[in-house]
Parts: sequence; C-alpha cells; structure tokens
Amino acid sequence: MKSFRFKQFEIEQSKDVFRVGTDGVLLGALVNVENASKVLEIGTGTGLISLMLAQRNSNAVFLGIDISEEAANLTQNNFKNSPFHLRLKNICQDFKEFQTDEKYDLIVSNPPYFEESDSEKDKLARQTVELNFLQLISKSSQLLSENGILSVIIPFEVGNDFIQSAHKNKLFLVRQVNIKGIESSKAKRLVLEFSLNKKEIIESEFIIEKSPRQYSDQYLELTKEFHVFKKEVGN
Repeated sequence: MKSFRFKQFEIEQSKDVFRVGTDGVLLGALVNVENASKVLEIGTGTGLISLMLAQRNSNAVFLGIDISEEAANLTQNNFKNSPFHLRLKNICQDFKEFQTDEKYDLIVSNPPYFEESDSEKDKLARQTVELNFLQLISKSSQLLSENGILSVIIPFEVGNDFIQSAHKNKLFLVRQVNIKGIESSKAKRLVLEFSLNKKEIIESEFIIEKSPRQYSDQYLELTKEFHVFKKEVGN
C-alpha cells in the first residue's frame, strides 16, 4: 500500500491497519501538547498522531500502545524512520492490561467507535470489540498526572455519553472542538479534552472544507506544517 508523505516524516501503510485519515490528522494538529513531557497514545495504528505531536513538541517523550501486532510493528517502523525516533517507543499490548508507575501529561486516542458487527474490515481499529469508551476513560483517569489531559476524537452523536462517563470517573471536560465537514453541515466529530481539575470549558468550531473537496482556510492553516499540498492552478 502506498505510503503517506508529510513534510517531516513518512507513514508506511498496510491494508490490515487503519489508514491515515482526517480524524487522526485533526487530533494530531488540534490537541494541546505544548506543555506535555510524557505522552501516551492508545491505539497507535500507523503512529500518525504520535509523530505529529512529536513534531509539535520537541521535548516530549512518547509511548504508543496497540493491541494489534501488525499495527504495533507498522508503528515501530514509522517511528524508527522518523527524525523523532529517539523520543518514540511503541509496544504491542492490550491497554486494559497495561501496568505502569508512570503518570502521563497527555493521553491521546482516536478510539474505536462502531458497535460490533459482522464486518471484519478494520475490526479492531473501528469497533468497540477490544476497548470500549468506559474502559478507555477509567484506565486513562488512573494514568494522568495531576495536570494531565485526556484528548480524543469521536463522533458527535456519542459525545454526551462520553462526557458523562468521563465525569463519573472524575474527568472534567475542559475543551470541546465541534468539527464540521463543510460549513453548512452539522458537526460530525468532536475533539474533547478532559482534566482531573475543573476548569472553564473552551468551546470552538472547526470546518474542514469550504466546499466539497476544497479545504477550508482554517484546515489549511492548521495543517500547513504537516501536509504537502499541491499548488492550485492559478495560484
């Protein structure tokens, strides 16, 4: 499968691992990573999000976890071939069984969100078979540092359930980005950030496309340090 080239790194892809997609790019570009020293990514897939965050924060160290051996190996290769490889580590493990004394300043995940079905395509990456939202939230709350942040991207329609589950685990919403495909559409994704400390919630809106297949100025500005865009005719 064709690799995906960014400005500072390249992502090898596999037909058996969930590919580079807009959700991962958005999370990697939007999450607050500036003040983090130790970052944990749950469900690395190709390693895209950790690589983007490593580019944005040159001091942080990263640990990625994926239950899929294929994904873990792919991530390991992508980490090794990146300019940030000394700060990146990845393991193949079930997050529910992950044990450590470390506390993380940022835990980030593009989690599975479809209920189990008969489809085998992207079964582990995109279905709540191996890790559901409550398990993700509960375990993450135990691993956050005092001022740590849990950041996820999820479908808009499950946002309230996720927020309520987080609150029950003493994780409080501090930031919400409502993501629209195009300006005239309803929000389809949420980037949510949670803290162990109650704070004023910062809410904003993000639009991916100004018209079908035409990225918005907002998206172009957000991803300009990552994407290699072809120059448009007439520019």
